[in-house]
Amino acid sequence: MEKKFENLPEHIAIIMDGNGRWAKQRGLKRTEGHKVGAEVFRNICQYCSDIGIKYVTFYAFSTENWKRSKMEVTAIMNLLRKYLDEMQERYLENEEAGYHIRFIGSREGMPKDIVKLMDSVEEKSDDKKKTYINIAVNYGGRDEIVHSVKALAKKVKEGTLNPDDITEDMISDGLYTAGQPDPDLIIRPSGEYRLSNYLLWQSAYSEIYIDDVLWPDYTPADLDRAIEEYGRRNRRFGGV
Repeated sequence: MEKKFENLPEHIAIIMDGNGRWAKQRGLKRTEGHKVGAEVFRNICQYCSDIGIKYVTFYAFSTENWKRSKMEVTAIMNLLRKYLDEMQERYLENEEAGYHIRFIGSREGMPKDIVKLMDSVEEKSDDKKKTYINIAVNYGGRDEIVHSVKALAKKVKEGTLNPDDITEDMISDGLYTAGQPDPDLIIRPSGEYRLSNYLLWQSAYSEIYIDDVLWPDYTPADLDRAIEEYGRRNRRFGGV
């Protein structure tokens, strides 16, 4: 039976946080937390699609995460590589699911084989329209805004754009999420009360929901609670 919500967000963004702490609590290596977190990511993707969420954006690896130990970064890249390989193998299944996959973030500094796999996955899912899944990899919100502003500055320098004509929409159009609605709801498991450089421009009027559950323990029931809380919020967008 399909679950019904009075007010379903069109776009949910999730910060997949708490993998390392989950592993530490169990006396495991941090990499084990990332492995379990990757499985939770798959489950939540499917659940969002099942209940009718149109856009879902997951924060997988930030520009700051390169500062972590070489072993942990390598493990995360290997998990991403494995996920991309599996997506290639499960092409028909994903096609039936109607996933439109987009990787948002800078491709600079990423392993070349992973970038090639990303390009392939995006191309194969380009015509799918049921659920748009953004995976933020090597992503930073400030870096994203700079990327957009630089593109506009180049047009100003070339004389094709008057600085006085620059609008918010122009900046939005230069972001990795161009063409998509801003997130209605941003969820952060693990109990941390910060955005961590995530979707800084797009989150101007997003509702934020903090959950103490660590990401590897996150379930559809936890997501239901967040959506139900979202439904009780009064979104005024600066009005009365």
